[in-house]
Amino acid sequence: MRSARPVTASRPAPAPAESGADHLRSVSSTLVEPVTSNPVSAGASGSVCPHFHAAIELIGKRWTGAIVCALTEGPMRFGELGKAVPGLSDRLLSQRLRELEEEGLVQREVEAGSPVRVTYSLTDIGAELGPAIGELRVWAKRWQQAG
Repeated sequence: MRSARPVTASRPAPAPAESGADHLRSVSSTLVEPVTSNPVSAGASGSVCPHFHAAIELIGKRWTGAIVCALTEGPMRFGELGKAVPGLSDRLLSQRLRELEEEGLVQREVEAGSPVRVTYSLTDIGAELGPAIGELRVWAKRWQQAG
């Protein structure tokens, strides 16, 4: 369980670059909430959290993570998504979007007219994946550069 009081960590800001004001220095504060347990780690019985397992199975499905990643940039039409995720067939894109819609991560908006335009976007719960996707992007870049 998390503590009710967040901890504030202070660190000095970088020194000004040769501005003649070497005697001036500011301090920035960052709010840090202590975490007493790791939701990803195994429990007492050694099993993975079922909520984490269900989420990772959904997002870890081939192409699904890339589709969600593309949609973190904003709403897209079907053709735009196809271009954003190279190598993904229209049939599989349609299937994955349907699965994400059924799970409540993606919403489909149909604009009447000729031709009919369909726009896909993340729901509020889907958008909550944004920070995790961003961190995964950073990690993936480091991983690819290290290898």
